[in-house]
Amino acid sequence: MRINWAILLGLVLVIAENAIVPWLIPPGWSDRLLPHLTFILTIFVAGYAGRHPAFLFGLGFGLLQDMLSYGHLIGPYGFGMGLIGYLAGLLSEYKSYTISLFSWAVLVFGALLDSIVYSIYNLFRLTELPFAHVFYWQVAPTALLQLLIALLLYVPVRRYLVKASLSPGEDNPE
Repeated sequence: MRINWAILLGLVLVIAENAIVPWLIPPGWSDRLLPHLTFILTIFVAGYAGRHPAFLFGLGFGLLQDMLSYGHLIGPYGFGMGLIGYLAGLLSEYKSYTISLFSWAVLVFGALLDSIVYSIYNLFRLTELPFAHVFYWQVAPTALLQLLIALLLYVPVRRYLVKASLSPGEDNPE
């Protein structure tokens, strides 16, 4: 996999996440549903490029998200996405990324990402909400939405990343 193609796709997803997705989410749910498209791509990078590129990819795009969207602190999404990229890369070294493992990783690591961000916000007293409330109203719906988006994007992104990694004379393994 050429990481340059993944970075270009990540920049497109950042633009889509900040310009298009807010229009698609109903106004009553806009404070609860925060689909992180670059997080899903970080899980893909972890599966096809390994833990170190996924760590750097998650760290870079997480910090970009911190600066563009969530202005209270700079660093929670960068830390969370970098850590999760590394953990997902470790997971991909022990098991091949099938659609079931990928779905599990997006669901569990998505909930973990939002839990890490909540924990950092709680540490610095930026939120007063209890974790059970945040989990029920934000973490679980966001993780399920990310799973739905990841399943819709699984085949096209996988084909795109596999084609980008093939040399010119090599046939597609599918």
